[in-house]
Amino acid sequence: MTDFLAALLLGIIEGITEFLPISSTGHLLIAGHWLGQRSDLFNIAIQAGAILAVVLIYRDRLVQLAMAFLRPGRAPEAVHGQPPRDYAWKLTVAFLVTAAGGLLVKALGWELPHDLEPIAWALILGGVWMVLAEQLAARRARKLGERSAISWTTAVLVGVAQVVAGVFPGTSRSGATIFVALLAGTTNRAAATEFAFLVGIPTMFAATFYELVAVLRSGEAANEDWGMLAVAFVASAITAFIAVKWLLRYIQTHRFTVFSVYRVALGVALLLWLPAAT
Repeated sequence: MTDFLAALLLGIIEGITEFLPISSTGHLLIAGHWLGQRSDLFNIAIQAGAILAVVLIYRDRLVQLAMAFLRPGRAPEAVHGQPPRDYAWKLTVAFLVTAAGGLLVKALGWELPHDLEPIAWALILGGVWMVLAEQLAARRARKLGERSAISWTTAVLVGVAQVVAGVFPGTSRSGATIFVALLAGTTNRAAATEFAFLVGIPTMFAATFYELVAVLRSGEAANEDWGMLAVAFVASAITAFIAVKWLLRYIQTHRFTVFSVYRVALGVALLLWLPAAT
């Protein structure tokens, strides 16, 4: 397989998996065993493509939230039943919790090995947890009614969930944040997903910028194939745009069960394959 085709496939994998609750990190590490490991700058580029797609999808919401601060005297449309200014502050709190937790994790050197076996177990356990969490959230929704608002507690817990997902490859940042929001009281799947995706924008931008600075300081960028990088970036952006649009429509009428089944099946397949591979 040519390097060009491998880069294209990795960009597509990143775009599909970044915002679906199936773990982009886990899929890229798995794919890397067959397609070859890529540079840090390459991984930054495909992640940036996925972020760009979500920014485009939520551009109207982002403008609405920005206007809540720039024109505080106006009475803007509510965001899931709450003032846009409050909603924006809750996004900020979730991001700050993530940033503080991420810096702490870096300072303490907490990082799990990126081996396939722990990723397989993370996929399986995450899939089982998703089923249980959605059942609990559905039971709460039947008892309390549908709730779309994001509480301050939910915002803090979503920030913590992002930190945990960053430490454990295979967990899925989007999956962790969506289901934490559902369990914390936002019983509307669409509202929980939107908050998780919106808080992911500054989080991923910050992580991308942090990694980019490190790469530029190391001089690694001088040896990069920029044409291949551009192809992977575009592939990631296009596929992420399609994947997120599809997911937002899908969850209007479906639960997340299909993703749980996929995670468990993939994790079991990896565990069965590993002994043969060694």
